[in-house]
Amino acid sequence: MRDHSYPYVVLGAGLAAASAVEGIRLHDSSGSIVLIGAEQAPPYDRPPLSKQLWSGAKTMEEIFLHPGTFYAEQGVELQLGTSILALDPASHTLRDADSAIYRYRKLLLATGGTPRRLSIPGGDLDGVSYFRMVQDYKYLRRAADAAQSALVVGGGFIGSEIAAALSQRGLRVTMVFPGQHLGSRVFPESLGRAITAEYRAKGVEVVAGDRPLAIARHKEAYRTTTQGGRDIVSDLVVVGIGIEPNIQLAQAAGLRTGNGVVVDQFLRTSDPDIYAAGDVAYFPDPVLGPRRVEHWDNALSQGKHAGANMAGAGTPFGYIPFFFSDLFEFGYEAVGDTDARLETFADWQEENKTGVVYYLRDGLVRGAMMCNLFERVDAARALIQRGERVKPNDLRGAIR
Repeated sequence: MRDHSYPYVVLGAGLAAASAVEGIRLHDSSGSIVLIGAEQAPPYDRPPLSKQLWSGAKTMEEIFLHPGTFYAEQGVELQLGTSILALDPASHTLRDADSAIYRYRKLLLATGGTPRRLSIPGGDLDGVSYFRMVQDYKYLRRAADAAQSALVVGGGFIGSEIAAALSQRGLRVTMVFPGQHLGSRVFPESLGRAITAEYRAKGVEVVAGDRPLAIARHKEAYRTTTQGGRDIVSDLVVVGIGIEPNIQLAQAAGLRTGNGVVVDQFLRTSDPDIYAAGDVAYFPDPVLGPRRVEHWDNALSQGKHAGANMAGAGTPFGYIPFFFSDLFEFGYEAVGDTDARLETFADWQEENKTGVVYYLRDGLVRGAMMCNLFERVDAARALIQRGERVKPNDLRGAIR
């Protein structure tokens, strides 16, 4: 039975995990590292799976975070396709499905999240794609080449991006989601309705305010019935309704959890030798308050920071990550808390196309979305961090 010891064990093989390697090496050039991932693929960027890979802006080879030689050169052992079944903080050990033991001095939980599934009849039918990982992209790309139509369940980030990608590939796309417009959790109503109208103008059938009740096989296709009484036949069904953080291992080990694995300002969990970063970490943002962030920039920055702290840096994490999306010709970058339930103020150069949407709480700017305006994230982040009370009209022209 395998039983190896490492100064650093990184559980997860995504962006946060790969970034942690860089953070560790900033402060410890020689301590051995093992990176354990459930997927067979080495660490890669997820955003291209629903964006650039479809448009041809990136190739499959370009999404991997490092050349194949990087990990050996950095003294990192890759254990891919490996499922960890148990974590014992008392003995500083992890046990995998083959009963191999990994002993650590410091451990990082970068376990990410699992797609939410439809709890309806047919939600687990073979071929229904819960889109998240590289194998999901490969399957859907092959399937799309042989398909004429697709149903996309979900109107958030992944659903909107996949619907646009499939439509641009020439498929007839139908979207079903419970909100009244696309991106209802993020976009203010006027912008959300404008983007929804643009999707319809591009030929996407948008069924808002509805949800699937059942999915069945129909000859070589799928038949989806909805709460609103629709009967949708499609060659493909793709589901993008968010993720749940993978906290089960941490919970079973007795670590403090809630909406993620709870960490302190140094990204340490309730056990001082265990850290967490990325989609799974619930962290105390010094400006915006405790939160969990499921975006690329958070995984990049938090993973590196956690790795550095594992190796002794001892610095608090105070960075506000940004996120981005591309929906046909509408692209945006956003930073901070972009909850559509907050007060919003839009400073448009061209209404619902180009400009900045500000998100306010109690007179404080908590977030900003730059619509078809790029390289303004630093200015928006600085505005949030200043913490000055403003009136909405004071924000006109604040970011250009």
